[in-house]
Amino acid sequence: MSIITDGNQGLSRRGLIGGTIAGGIVMSPLAALAQGAPGAPPPAGSQPGEAEITVDQARTAPIPIAIPSFGPGIGQQMTQVISDDLAGCGLFKPVGDQSTPVDPGTPNFDLYKSLGAHALAAGTTSGSGSSVRVEFRLWNVLTGQQLQGTAYTASGGNWRRIAHIIADVIYERMLGDKGYFDTRIAYVARSGPRSHQTTRLAIMDQDGANSRYLTGGEWLVLTPRFHPTRDEIAFMSYANDRPRVYLYDLGSGRQQILGEFAGISFAPRFAPDGSSVVMSVTRGGGSDIYTVGLGGGGSHQLTNSGAIDTSPCYSPDGSQIVFTSDRGGSPQLYVMSAGGGGARRISYGSGQYESPVWSPRGDLIAFVRIGSGGFSIGVMAPDGTGERILTQGFTVESPTFCPNGRVLAYCRQTSGGASGAGFSSSLGQIDIAGFNERVMHTAGGASDPAWSPLKG
Repeated sequence: MSIITDGNQGLSRRGLIGGTIAGGIVMSPLAALAQGAPGAPPPAGSQPGEAEITVDQARTAPIPIAIPSFGPGIGQQMTQVISDDLAGCGLFKPVGDQSTPVDPGTPNFDLYKSLGAHALAAGTTSGSGSSVRVEFRLWNVLTGQQLQGTAYTASGGNWRRIAHIIADVIYERMLGDKGYFDTRIAYVARSGPRSHQTTRLAIMDQDGANSRYLTGGEWLVLTPRFHPTRDEIAFMSYANDRPRVYLYDLGSGRQQILGEFAGISFAPRFAPDGSSVVMSVTRGGGSDIYTVGLGGGGSHQLTNSGAIDTSPCYSPDGSQIVFTSDRGGSPQLYVMSAGGGGARRISYGSGQYESPVWSPRGDLIAFVRIGSGGFSIGVMAPDGTGERILTQGFTVESPTFCPNGRVLAYCRQTSGGASGAGFSSSLGQIDIAGFNERVMHTAGGASDPAWSPLKG
């Protein structure tokens, strides 16, 4: 468990410059208020960046944490969002009263010890309307040491994002790994009967809030993917009855075609540095994998096997690509160099393997496996060893990792029976250890989830 003496050490966000987080949130440190015995050395395991509790331990025994109210109105709403984020990941167990505010600088540690809490997240809110200020402190209840102290100032409309950032700070301070709550999910919103569904590109916060449509439903859309550093999404659209990969600017709403090919282009993924997109392009009865440079860059063909090569995804360091190919007779997973060539098969279980996606940590590849028992989602090491199935169903597909690689989101569909009247398509998530599977809230039917990086 980290002991932070400057109130801000180690906290990072892409775009953090001079204490300002991109997106209109200003962050400033609060003075550390160590409550332990005067002159006593910090307890073992309390140096900055060192975690006392690992994620594996928290999976077995979620961390008891007290989160008293941050105040009335927005403050109480923030308390609920923080609590929902932490409880939802399955690694924390909120305890105690969440409706009564406390002074975050002078907590009653004996009270929280009696509740079994190991940590205390306390805060206050002030201001209203156009501006809100949130002061937040995280305490180690067992040692009386302050782990974090930060003040956030933002427009009133940004209170929910501040709550997600605070939950991320708690996750990182307690577990030594970055959180993933200040993120978004792009997905395909579905409505209407199964045989004739309307699909719209949509986006929401990872907890289902702030959902909005990006396209109007005139054309079928599939497989949205986030740019690693910019507010852009690559996706496939059947616009004008010519299926192709498009780039969507989230700021302006502008769409543009990526690459000019005679065949259909589909299954896009950004390179880790954001300079290009890798995708599949049909050729006769098969398809090849190409890269298309952004900003006027040309295209480059990576495969020419005479088979169906599709669903490419880069490794986090950009040196390799995992993809699906039926070059051996049935769809299986292969890994090749990012420049093409040297493809080697890594899947050898029963059934067909599809939709591979590389973990941001680089240690796992998630996949969909289709066999006699239906669909399943699993993970394996990049060399194909250690395969584990996480969830199964009539149809489970489209796995996508959260930014720290600890959780997968996916799509689950039900058959609806012979008539199809009860068909449903929804989003779910599951820890990579196979626990804490739960439904992700969307306004209606949903598929094709894509998890964003942490917001800038």
